[in-house]
Formats: sequence, structure tokens, C-alpha cells
Amino acid sequence: MTTSRTTLLIADIGGYTEYMGSHRLTLAHAEVNTARMLQSIVRAARGFELVEIEGDGAFLSRRAGTRDPDTTLADILQVAVAMHRAFHREREYVVQNLCPCGGCRQARDLKLKFVAHIGDVATQSVSGRSKLVGIDVILVHRLLKNSVGIPEYVLLTEDLYAADAPALPLSVGEITPDLEGIGSVHAYFVDVADLDGAGAEAPKPTLRSRLGSTFSAVGQGLPYMLGTKKPRRAR
Repeated sequence: MTTSRTTLLIADIGGYTEYMGSHRLTLAHAEVNTARMLQSIVRAARGFELVEIEGDGAFLSRRAGTRDPDTTLADILQVAVAMHRAFHREREYVVQNLCPCGGCRQARDLKLKFVAHIGDVATQSVSGRSKLVGIDVILVHRLLKNSVGIPEYVLLTEDLYAADAPALPLSVGEITPDLEGIGSVHAYFVDVADLDGAGAEAPKPTLRSRLGSTFSAVGQGLPYMLGTKKPRRAR
């Protein structure tokens, strides 16, 4: 099994567990709306390949090669901003639809955070499916549980930070979590708002788009209402 230098990026929706309410209608629409937001995030991650949708997050990667060297920190931050904007645009359409259920109204409480790392990763085939394996894959996932005190951020491992620190804005926070089976690591974080400035204002949904979003939630949520499809589980 050979390894290759790979940039790993997880986009994680914060507040997902609380959002997935117990009422069947709310749960059905929350599942549909979350899927739409995850799709918009993945589409905005240009240059990265989707490894897997993991409940409330998207796990992406980008391998280095002869034609594609290591992804720079500036590349990662640019992609994070694009994904963040796409998430908030989609969230606004969900919130502005005409359905009064909690799965639609409470979407406004959802946030998006990122964890990024670069390391040596191998590909393993299990039952016909390929997955990324290695200590660096474990590390980036364990960093999702951290002590960062802001809701929307990009958390970077020391490997990324040391290689291109000037690409970061002036305000950088630091944490030193003790990860199970790995030990103490240094990581740095920035507020997504500091990267995006004022950000791109989401377009105001028209009545037609609001109706379309409403019918989408109703129609796509029906299998969850009937119990023929099961919602994703948060990590």
C-alpha cells in the first residue's frame, strides 16, 4: 500500500444534532435541507475531490502530483470562503421557504466550520469502495472536537500553518489539543468572517424560488416521513 502527499479538508455543519428534531415532519425536512446545503458546499470546493459525506459534514481531499503540487494555504482559504458563501446562500433559501416547520425555520442557526491538514495518505479498497486511511486521516477527524470558541472558523494543523503562515490574516488563534492515540498537537484557527470580509450578500429569494424550495422540502422529505429512508447520523 503506497502513500501520497494529500491535503485533507473537512467542512462540518455546526448545530446539526440540535437541528435534527424529534418530530417526524421536522426531521424529514431537516434531512432534505441539510442534504441541499452539503451539495452546495461540495460543488463550491473546486480542485478538491469528495471522499465521503459523513453525516453532517463533507470530507474532501486533494492529492499532490507532478502536475499538481502541494495545495497552498492560500488555496485552502480561498476554497473555504467559496464553500462558506455557498452554504449561507443555500441556508437563506431554506429559511425563506414557506414551510413553518422547525426543520426549515431553525436552519438559520446552522453554522459551517473547517478543519484542514496535509499529510501522507493511503487508499484502501473495502468491498469495492475506496477509502483514505492513515494516521493523518485520523488526526484531521479528531480535530473536529476542539476548544475553538467561535462558531465558524478554519482550523489548520501546524504542518499547513508553518508552510505558508503569511497567507493568514493578522488575527490567528492557537490551540494545543491532546488527541487520543496521537498526543498533543498544535493547531491554528481563523474566523471565516476575517477571511471573507463583508462576504457576498445572498440574493433575496423570489416568491417562485420560495415556492420551489417549499415543494422540494415536502416532496423529498416524504420518504423520511414514511420511514423508507433513514436520516444521516452526526459524528
